[in-house]
Amino acid sequence: MTTSRTAVAALLGLGALTYTAWALEVVLTTDLAPAHTYVSELAARNQPHGTLFRTTDLLAGILVWAAGLLASLRPPSPGRWTRAGWVALVLFGTATAVDSRLPLSCAPTADPACAAQERAGLLPVAHSAHSVSSTVALCGILVAMVALTLTARRYAPRAPLARSGPALVTLELAATVWTLAAIAALEAGQDGWVLGIAQRLQVGVIAVWLGVLAVSLVRPVTPVVPLGDRVLDVRGRERVPSASGETRP
Repeated sequence: MTTSRTAVAALLGLGALTYTAWALEVVLTTDLAPAHTYVSELAARNQPHGTLFRTTDLLAGILVWAAGLLASLRPPSPGRWTRAGWVALVLFGTATAVDSRLPLSCAPTADPACAAQERAGLLPVAHSAHSVSSTVALCGILVAMVALTLTARRYAPRAPLARSGPALVTLELAATVWTLAAIAALEAGQDGWVLGIAQRLQVGVIAVWLGVLAVSLVRPVTPVVPLGDRVLDVRGRERVPSASGETRP
């Protein structure tokens, strides 16, 4: 285990933990209904614990950004998807940190006056820009999840990410579709299809995936390099695929 892999794993683990700070709404008084509000509304400027949630978002973004940057400079695995995945993670971390600096001014799903001002374009530019940085962050993490899960499946089939990554990616895509549909329903004047649950599932899966990625980096697994119908490990020894799809010497 190299020092860089350990450092990346530690940064990712801390980033994943910090990214779940929204769960503190269970014990804090927020006056927001979790099932029907955006996660980002917890960090709105007019919310009682907005500073706390903006700070944790900033920390999460910086931690993941640092992990992605370190790994992209010295990729833990070979392959073109590897670097693309880590660069996408840098993008996610950057956009998340920027997102924390462009908070919502108020909570439009819980405050009719705020929603009216939003529709009329009367809120500060930062309020509108928040949706842009959030979209960039989402695109970055989706690319990272797909790319690094494919990398794990190809080069480290026994790693936790290779085994659970496809299910997490599928769940994340489903949660994203649900969230987008809920937003569309809300904007059409419907009840929002429990938007809050959809988005909390979405960000929760991201945190779990980051944690699994961190564990996969520190768990000792012999990387393999596909070569035609044969599979070679990093020491050049041929490994024969077993019936379960694993590789063995």
